[in-house]
Amino acid sequence: MAALGTLYIIAAPSGAGKTSLVKALVECTPGVEVSVSHTTRAPRPGERDGMNYHFVDTAAFESLINAGVFLEYARVFDHYYGTSRDAVLARLTVGMDVILEIDWQGARQVRELHPDCLSVFILPSSREVLRQRLIRRGQDAPEVIERRMRDAVQEMSHYHEFDYVVINDDFQQALESLRAVFIANRQRQSRQSARHRQLLATLLS
Repeated sequence: MAALGTLYIIAAPSGAGKTSLVKALVECTPGVEVSVSHTTRAPRPGERDGMNYHFVDTAAFESLINAGVFLEYARVFDHYYGTSRDAVLARLTVGMDVILEIDWQGARQVRELHPDCLSVFILPSSREVLRQRLIRRGQDAPEVIERRMRDAVQEMSHYHEFDYVVINDDFQQALESLRAVFIANRQRQSRQSARHRQLLATLLS
């Protein structure tokens, strides 16, 4: 039987560089993919439906909630975000490592259903660095940035609920630290035993 993939949760305050780190991780690490979430927020410039998110309206999202479709969902910045249970399980079953980019609320929901998942929290090197990143994105009005900063402090207060913490001060170093979590987990005895069952049988016969 093939080794099942691992479910990963990666969370961070807005502006900490999570999306960029995850994108770089997927590009340099075979067998890792990001779950495409549903959301009620509008697409940002360059985002595509079905690739970055499944964009739906509030009524459609609430219908999916009622149908029990989501592994987790949360309301963040006045918009819903949710992860399809069946889509994630299908990819894990074929051995893919799947990343959920969710907040601490969603992380709690996922841990209850998948206690064997691994979680990583990404922190900025300072609040000022976080503020400057939000400003440089050029996507939000000043009052929205201030709200995001207030929410970031609340979000960061949950870092201790996660298995690993990565400080995104130097991007390349943060990427290497994040990738190390994935590579080390693949060497666990349980995963290696499932992946190399035939080899082990030959070595021990």
